[in-house]
Amino acid sequence: MSIRQKVLFRIKSVEFDKVNVPKKVSTYFGENTFSAETMQKHISKATFDAFKLWMSEGKTITLKQANQIAEAMKSWAIAKGATYYTHWFQPMTGLTAEKHDSFISITGPGKVIEKFSGNKLIQGEPDASSFPSGGIRATFEARGYTAWDPSSPAFIIESALGKTLCIPTIFISYHGEALDKKLPLLRSDEALNKAALNLVKLFGRKDAKKIFSTCGPEQEYFLIDKNYYNLRQDLVMAGRTLVGAPSPKGQQLEDQYFGTIKERVVNFMFEVAQEAYKLGIPVMTRHNEVAPHQYEFAPIFEESNLAADHNQLLMDLMKKVALRHNLVCLLHEKPFAGINGSGKHLNWSLADDQGNNLLNPGETPEDNLQFLAVLVAVLRAVYLHADLLRASVALAGNEHRLGANEAPPAIISVFLGEQLTKVLDMLEKGVKTKVSKRDIIDLGIARLPKFNKDSTDRNRTSPFAFTGAKFEFRAVGSSQNIATPIAVLNTIIAESLDFVAEQISKASASGKDFNSAVLKVISQVIKETKAVRFEGNNYSQEWLKEAQKRGLPNVAATYQALEALAEEKNIKLFEKYKVFSREELLARYHIWVHLYNLTLEIEANTLFEMVNASIVPAGYKYEKLLASTLYQLIKLKKDAGLSVDAAALKDKKEHLSDIISKIYYVRRNATEMVKLLEKAKKASDEKRAELYFKELKPLMEHIRRHVDALECVVSDDAWDLPKYREMLFIK
Repeated sequence: MSIRQKVLFRIKSVEFDKVNVPKKVSTYFGENTFSAETMQKHISKATFDAFKLWMSEGKTITLKQANQIAEAMKSWAIAKGATYYTHWFQPMTGLTAEKHDSFISITGPGKVIEKFSGNKLIQGEPDASSFPSGGIRATFEARGYTAWDPSSPAFIIESALGKTLCIPTIFISYHGEALDKKLPLLRSDEALNKAALNLVKLFGRKDAKKIFSTCGPEQEYFLIDKNYYNLRQDLVMAGRTLVGAPSPKGQQLEDQYFGTIKERVVNFMFEVAQEAYKLGIPVMTRHNEVAPHQYEFAPIFEESNLAADHNQLLMDLMKKVALRHNLVCLLHEKPFAGINGSGKHLNWSLADDQGNNLLNPGETPEDNLQFLAVLVAVLRAVYLHADLLRASVALAGNEHRLGANEAPPAIISVFLGEQLTKVLDMLEKGVKTKVSKRDIIDLGIARLPKFNKDSTDRNRTSPFAFTGAKFEFRAVGSSQNIATPIAVLNTIIAESLDFVAEQISKASASGKDFNSAVLKVISQVIKETKAVRFEGNNYSQEWLKEAQKRGLPNVAATYQALEALAEEKNIKLFEKYKVFSREELLARYHIWVHLYNLTLEIEANTLFEMVNASIVPAGYKYEKLLASTLYQLIKLKKDAGLSVDAAALKDKKEHLSDIISKIYYVRRNATEMVKLLEKAKKASDEKRAELYFKELKPLMEHIRRHVDALECVVSDDAWDLPKYREMLFIK
């Protein structure tokens, strides 16, 4: 019996005490966050008013006020059981980082008190020497600084034996350059606010003081049993299976999607939601996804900075809680070949401080000029800056997903739906006809209600779709920190909002009445951006040809997509809106190319080890069994006159020859892979990435084909690696 088979019999669900009367979510939602409401209870009115002004108008609080907030935060955290605090930040690895400090301060021999000052709240100094900086700072210098981000509330993380106060911060170099994901996002929201306010004021909106992007990232993920995970070196090292034959049953029956959720998984989901609610993360929806043992969480919309922080926290929670259930949460974009991978559909919209959604069409979208002006600004942004959107989702894991028949392709296009397309076509031609926002759907059965049809359609194949008062950027990878895609979206849309506002002002100044001026500008932008709109199947071969005719870029390789970050026009754009400096943008280009290379190297070295330590030995064991059987048959035929059908004997010989060939090709290509890795060491990061994409990845796939073929014939007793049919259909 193989190790894999032994593990199969040990797998069982984790037993939990039954909860008879669950608490209402509203009674504990956000209990572990130092929200504005909580802060208000612990500080003076003057300090709280100053804090609110800081948030709304950027008027910095005094050190005395910071000390009062710090003391309140410390008292609240200690009352909750916290003994340590940390400045929680998001370096350019895409993960989160933290250095914990105790609240204690020495007051005398053997005596301490809990102390936390405004200075410690506002600024920290972690060792930055090992975080990627892309040349922004010398690697031998440890200096890096964290600075409090008061727009995202502090929170408490609970572990089995204690609690820690986490303070969301930005992470910067000695000279102030952004070393993290958060600061550029905050800068982009400032740029977007300024541009959007400028536009809406043209439409007579004087009441809005702040306009900001809002997001709701839908988080897809896989779960597998921890016992299987521990037996798969590739999952442990690379987060995805580097070998593995398809299961006879995968997702072809589509019986997983939105189906009944297994009890073991529901228990996991309940605990994730409970922990998330304590942290104020508004998890709203949970369901099965398309692939076996693939699932999704979706939150309610929040301000983008908070949504980004909450998504990072949610991913951490999912991984921690999964382990308590003897499961492992896989966030890689493509953990299993042959079935759907995981994305993070980033729902993006614009809102103001009065509660208005700028992407809400209203009752009659063709008459809602402000909505249409914002809509065409988004179209223009995507049309002109598709390269930046593609770069914002470029990483090794997502490379397996984009362009496959499960995810939006690497071609960035926009889907608007039938009704909005008609409206834009009319405006382009100058034709004015009435289009009702709501149509009634009558199902023809008296006991079923009539209901209003949404003004938007849905298109799962579109990378950027309008889905009703929001756009859905579907190309984002499941493991990604969403801060970068949001920062890019905010920036390119800010630039387009400025353009549209400028053109409207010019048209109005030329003597046209305001509405006519707006319609003229909208019509012109519609014409100029028509190529980026596509309502059909983005997966089809016809679309590839059509997109090429339209001049839309189709960039499959990560290293090529990232080159957009180093283009002069894009550097100037980000510098103009003060989101990234030249140095910061080039640093990110170099870091992400380097991370791509490291990811591929880890995968290749892991595959080489698996081939030599697990796969080939299993093949040899089976090969020996076949050879021994064949030898005995031939010997018995010769010595004992055993009657053996010639065709049967030939079949055994061919089967043995086939196994020998498969093992040979696996070993030969694995040796070639190591030679390629050695060759790559002499190349620059850019050339290395090109070599890995064009040569290493196809070579790894070639090895995989032979390994998967071996898996299908080698006896179960010899094959120790857990198989897809087991990992994807756990108890």
